[in-house]
Amino acid sequence: MTIDGRWSELAEAVLSGRPVTREDALAMLRADNGEVLALLDGAYRLRRHYYGNTVKLNLIVNAKSGLCPEDCAYCSQSILSTAPIEKYPLLTRKQLVEGAKAALERKASTYCIVMSGRRPSNREVDEVAAAVREIRNTTNLRICCCLGLVTPEQATKLAEAGVHRYNHNLNTSFTRYGEICTTHTYEDRVETIEHTRSARLSPCSGAIFGMGETDVERVDIAFALRELDVDSIPCNFLTPIEGTPLAGHHELTPYECLKILAMMRFVNPSKEIRIAGGREHHLRSLQPLGLYAANSIFVGDYLTTPGQAAEADWQMIEDLGFEIEHVQ
Repeated sequence: MTIDGRWSELAEAVLSGRPVTREDALAMLRADNGEVLALLDGAYRLRRHYYGNTVKLNLIVNAKSGLCPEDCAYCSQSILSTAPIEKYPLLTRKQLVEGAKAALERKASTYCIVMSGRRPSNREVDEVAAAVREIRNTTNLRICCCLGLVTPEQATKLAEAGVHRYNHNLNTSFTRYGEICTTHTYEDRVETIEHTRSARLSPCSGAIFGMGETDVERVDIAFALRELDVDSIPCNFLTPIEGTPLAGHHELTPYECLKILAMMRFVNPSKEIRIAGGREHHLRSLQPLGLYAANSIFVGDYLTTPGQAAEADWQMIEDLGFEIEHVQ
C-alpha cells in the first residue's frame, strides 16, 4: 500500500464497519502536506456515501448580543471582552420571524437562533418558543437553538414548539477546558447536551480549533463527540478578536484546517460536519476543498464577525459541481 493509498483504504474499511482509532486520527493531523489531497479523497468517499454532493446551508441570527457573565477567552461577548460589539437583549418575536425569511432568501435550510449568556430565563425560552411556532406554521425551515445551559423542562418546551436541533459546543478538550473558561465546566456542557437529547432534540456540538490545543487534544475532541453521538458537528477555527484574551492568537494554516476537517469526517463518518466560524479567515482560497470533507456551512454573517457574501458561497458550491440542500 502506498502512503497516498492508505487513506482510501482506510475509508473503505470505515464503510465496512471498522471505526478509526486514535492512532489513525493522529496520523491524519500529522500527515505531510503532500498527503492532503489523498486524505481529502478518503474523506470524500465517506462524505459522498452519506451525503452525496449536497451542501446544507445554515443561517445564524444573533438573537441576544453581549451582556454575558461568562469568561470564555475566545468570545467577543464575554464579560472579559472589550471588543466594540453591539449589545442588546433578546430580539422581539417579530424580529426572530423576519430572520427566518432572511434564511430562506439565502437558501438556508436551517435557521439557527443563538443567544449570549450563561442560560436563558424561562421568559426568554417562552419568547423563542412562540417565534418558532410562528416560523414553523409558515415555513419548512429546520430550527436550531443555541441558548446556553438549559434545564430538561426548557429543552422539552423548545422541542414541543417545533425546534429540531439544539447546539451546545464542547469548544475544546476536557483537559484544556479550564484554560479557556472558568465560569462553567466541561461537564456542564455535556449535561446540557444530554438534557436536549432526552427532550428528543437532535444534539449539535462541536469545537473551536486554534486555541492552543495539541494534536492529541484535537483527537480527544473528535472522539468525545463520537462518544456523545451528536448528529451535527460544527468545526470553528478561532477568529482572534481584538479585545478578547485570545486576540492576536494565530496558529492555523489552511492545510491544518483541511486535516482537521478530514479527521473529523473519518472519526464521525455519518455525521453532519459543518465548516463554521473562521472559515473565510483560515481556509481562505482553499475553502472549496473543505467541502470534500464537510457537507455543511454557515451562509452569511456569524455572531459578531462577518462572513462572505451568500452569492460567493452559492458560486463556490456550483463550481464544485455540488448542490445546495433545499428545504423540503
